[in-house]
Amino acid sequence: MKNSEITGLSKEELVAKIAEEKENLTKLKFAHTISAIENPSRISKVRKDIARLTTQLTAVKKAESASETK
Repeated sequence: MKNSEITGLSKEELVAKIAEEKENLTKLKFAHTISAIENPSRISKVRKDIARLTTQLTAVKKAESASETK
């Protein structure tokens, strides 16, 4: 997932996407534990996507709280 795609998401979409990616990560880890998956680098890519989404969610929350205090 690209950063340009992430910045266009709303707060609710970010929360939903984070939950979806965490579930995907759990499935990938489980599949890799059972038998080696074809592309194990997908696990780190999903972890990085979760981090990007979480960072954007934090930025959105900070922007909302800053606009509410003014």
